[in-house]
Amino acid sequence: MTGAKLKILFLCTGNSCRSQMAEGWARHLKGDALEPYSAGIDPQGLNPDAVRVMAEAGVDISAQRSKHVDELKDVALDLVVTVCGHADEHCPVFPGAVRVLHRGFDDPPKLAEGAETEEERLAPYRRVRDEIRAYIASVTLDSAVDD
Repeated sequence: MTGAKLKILFLCTGNSCRSQMAEGWARHLKGDALEPYSAGIDPQGLNPDAVRVMAEAGVDISAQRSKHVDELKDVALDLVVTVCGHADEHCPVFPGAVRVLHRGFDDPPKLAEGAETEEERLAPYRRVRDEIRAYIASVTLDSAVDD
């Protein structure tokens, strides 16, 4: 692995929110060491509230796009992190010595259902954004490939 960036895929169901945030944070916080990707099992398009709360934190994910995991089948991944239970349960098999681990986060769109104000709607996005940031910040290359 010396000198090479760790190729990491953040996988969720829709590739609209959590995996997109994780890709953005990985690029922002550890772009010198990681080559991050995100994808979904059933892509739903980029969530505008995820884009908004990431921009509030200084990370622009607006150019990212929702994609199916099959679009990355030719990428020699080192690590796949599933960020939702559905993706963890339905994670495809990846070729080679790919390590797969699960680190689930709450689903902001689901938590925001029924919100009566914009602040109520965005609160779960902000919380999950910050949880994902803390997770990405805590990941070391050694822990990502060894534990």
